[in-house]
Amino acid sequence: MMAQHMESIRAENVVKSFGQTKALNGVTLEILPGELFFLLGASGCGKSTLLRCIAGLEDPNSGKIFFGERDVTALAPHKREAAMVFQSYALWPHLTVAKNISFGLEERKVPKEEIKRRVDEALAMVKLEGYGDRSIDAMSGGQQQRVALARALVVHPKCLLLDEPLSNLDAQLRIEMRREIRRIVKEYGLTAVYVTHDQEEALAMADRMAILAGGVIEQLGTPEDVYRNPRSTYVAGFIGETNLLDGVIEHGYDAYGVTIGEVTLLGRVSDESWQPAMGERVKISIRPEALRIEPNGNIAGKIVEKVYLGQCIQYWVETACGRLQMVELNPQQIYAVGDQVRLSVSREDVILLIK
Repeated sequence: MMAQHMESIRAENVVKSFGQTKALNGVTLEILPGELFFLLGASGCGKSTLLRCIAGLEDPNSGKIFFGERDVTALAPHKREAAMVFQSYALWPHLTVAKNISFGLEERKVPKEEIKRRVDEALAMVKLEGYGDRSIDAMSGGQQQRVALARALVVHPKCLLLDEPLSNLDAQLRIEMRREIRRIVKEYGLTAVYVTHDQEEALAMADRMAILAGGVIEQLGTPEDVYRNPRSTYVAGFIGETNLLDGVIEHGYDAYGVTIGEVTLLGRVSDESWQPAMGERVKISIRPEALRIEPNGNIAGKIVEKVYLGQCIQYWVETACGRLQMVELNPQQIYAVGDQVRLSVSREDVILLIK
């Protein structure tokens, strides 16, 4: 399978309800050709429903889905040139690996010699050369996931749709398969949409991501942008660990002064279009790794808990701002529970959130 003409995927104002529940509430989104794009969010946020609408497994109540310039909203799934990989793998245990992979080609009446060639090619893509005659039952979880991927790739799709594909694998295999999936998508020029609730998976793999909540897109951007500039408490809490604090705006120029408990810090807004008013109550996000123990830090506190993880140490520090979680990478000095410390944080890392 050679790298091919890549296609964009576009959702325009997609609405989907199940009874009284609006699973998608007017979602508009463009996924670029060749992009590995993640849909993230808590259970029930609408991410799987959006993926199923893109795949043609659900019909939107209103709105449109485009692949490139083609309106595919009313097209059957097998006519969309998209292939889907499910969490459950959906393999037939009584068929061999090769038979599982070739199923879609047989349905499409592809000649036998071409089927054999394409199955071998798909097995090579997922690094399972020579496994065609094995039975599915004899394959490990990671190998079964590769077979499911090969079955999706063998039909030469333009778009690859993945619904929590790694959630049944153990931690080590998940990390290995993340790299594999990203390699395949990039090497073979696929546009891929990947649904997960695992934010670490998304940070490690995505070109861009959309965080969904209540059937709408809460934020869209690169992993780095979403992590460093979360717009809302939901996004800040969902992507990575954070300290969410309550504060009051004291003043604002190029940076905002915000009082948290008895301490005033300088901070910044993550959304340039928003200007909080003097005296306004706001939520603040400070990432654990942004806090540093320094002799002249302006937040005094006492260490109440610590977890030693080798390359880093987590501390929980009781301060006048509340209890703060912090992480020290490659610590030079190890503090004990009960130690008095002072913490500092730069204004770049004190993020004022819209809601």
